[in-house]
Amino acid sequence: MSVCRQNLGLPQLLPVGAKLQIICTQTNPISGSLTASWLKKIPMFNSKRNVAIVCGGNSKEYDISIQSGRVVLEHLDKDKYNSFLMVVRGTDWKVLLEDGQELMVNKNDFSIQHQGHILHFDVVFNAIHGSPGEDGKLLGYLEMLQIPYTGSNHIVSALTFNKNFCKQVVESAGVVALAQGVMLKKGEVLNPEAMVEHLGLPVFVKPNSNGSSVGVTKVKKLEELLPAILNAFNEDEEVLIESFIQGREMGCGVFEFQGKKLVFPITEIISKKEFFDYEAKYTTGMSDEITPADVDEEADFNMKAIASELYSHLGCRGIVRFDFILTDDNIYFLEVNTVPGMSAASIIPQQAQVMGFSLKQLFDMAIENVFTV
Repeated sequence: MSVCRQNLGLPQLLPVGAKLQIICTQTNPISGSLTASWLKKIPMFNSKRNVAIVCGGNSKEYDISIQSGRVVLEHLDKDKYNSFLMVVRGTDWKVLLEDGQELMVNKNDFSIQHQGHILHFDVVFNAIHGSPGEDGKLLGYLEMLQIPYTGSNHIVSALTFNKNFCKQVVESAGVVALAQGVMLKKGEVLNPEAMVEHLGLPVFVKPNSNGSSVGVTKVKKLEELLPAILNAFNEDEEVLIESFIQGREMGCGVFEFQGKKLVFPITEIISKKEFFDYEAKYTTGMSDEITPADVDEEADFNMKAIASELYSHLGCRGIVRFDFILTDDNIYFLEVNTVPGMSAASIIPQQAQVMGFSLKQLFDMAIENVFTV
């Protein structure tokens, strides 16, 4: 079923749990496939754009980011784009050519020497999970050079990558429930007993700024809490401890394309481990991802409406995924991914396929959106 809202396409939400009336119009699709006539409105260009697909990064998500980058390279329209895979790690930035050559990037102007000429990039496809792509650092550099890129700007990226700050902004929207949490900074006196008294057990201990569940531990016993905190501090200077919410994990993609907000089908994530950790996310057979999720119509609509509202409230741009915990009587915000995985097995491509988009179409839309927003 195609679900959408009237007026500006931004859902006017009732308090969480309230009954929502579903209103559909033809002018504001937020779910479902697009017509071929609408897709033909994507601008075409006589000359090819030079695209830098930036991947890698400085986090433990490096290998996953490389996979995403290679999938984007494989599926970008070769008739429209000259695509280059650029691997960034620390100060080592290089373009990998198909023949095995490695071309160093001139960071003064983000160019390379290619076939005897200086090649400048028209646009960057950001496929870095973690720092410096998902936390806004690279994006600020690109903005200084006035080089357009896919996804949210550097301010939104920095905000959403910081789990504690992001939760505060999400809470201010007043449209979704959040788990109770405690923030810790490295060097503070730790009192595990007081934390358990406040939050109960189990709890999740996670680095405040990290992705792919790196450094995250589910703690069931008091004596496990301190080691989990120290483990998280190995990944970040700040640690977030959150109360456990019993429910089903759901993911929902949102993409505002040429003024039309697309909300993708809901995916249920069923981990075969204790929770959806790094191994469960990236090891074949360790999780089941069901798209569309088997939920009732009201829960489906509410999660889509909340994802749509948070996309606008946070100031997101490009393709973004929101994760929730669905309980019997509420919806809890889990996190937002401004650079979601783009491999064929990742959640966003699965959702796009259900909507009728190929990876070629999806990646083309992501790039062309940069020039039409």
